[in-house]
Amino acid sequence: MATVQSGPGRIIYQLDMLGAGYPHASTAAGAQAFGLFALNGDLADTDTGVVPLAKAGGWARLTSTNEDGKGITIGTSACFSPVLNAPMSIETRLEMQALTTTLRVCFVGFCSANAADAAEPLTSTGTTFTPVATDYAGFLLDSQLTALTYWHMPYRGGAATSPTVSTDVICSQAAVAAASDILRVEVGPDGTVRWILNGKVEKELADALDTTTLLAAFVGCFSAATTATDIDVNYIRFEANRDWTV
Repeated sequence: MATVQSGPGRIIYQLDMLGAGYPHASTAAGAQAFGLFALNGDLADTDTGVVPLAKAGGWARLTSTNEDGKGITIGTSACFSPVLNAPMSIETRLEMQALTTTLRVCFVGFCSANAADAAEPLTSTGTTFTPVATDYAGFLLDSQLTALTYWHMPYRGGAATSPTVSTDVICSQAAVAAASDILRVEVGPDGTVRWILNGKVEKELADALDTTTLLAAFVGCFSAATTATDIDVNYIRFEANRDWTV
């Protein structure tokens, strides 16, 4: 078993939206390369894709399918574990055209699943979370929640009890339509997770994630009804340690 470092020990991916796009109604099947990341979703759907925006600094609009619970993600595959690859983080700057007129779900963080059909990590209704994936930790904005304009911080998988009531993990900051937020989720080797929103540490929790579960990091937009939804993204940055034990 090789344990001697022989190359770069830090993995750093950054995607700046400087004109890259992905056409709606693509004939491609499965995950597609998008910069250094993977693009997942029902890419053959007429609503799903990535559209460059004529906006200073480089932005693109991620548009989801019109199927409830499905969407589009840009990120990694599930190949990073806290014990072997942390400290690791995902950071993005994003905004939404509207918050209340269209049902939408946005998730930024880590999850044990990032399949080609891009299912949301958890579902929400009122003040109740219902898990879909076995492990996740990240920022969630869901218009089906009572506090529909506020970011939330759900987690599941570690020894810490996963919240089922949304008001237990609500951020102090609300999203504002057409105004950007910078979201950063950090994971430590012991499963500790830190949620940072616009430079403010909103929460830090030990044992939020299992230390050995393989996780994907992604930014995702999901439909909450039969109407396609979208988010506008400026950049996505991912960092992790390389595993030298295999």
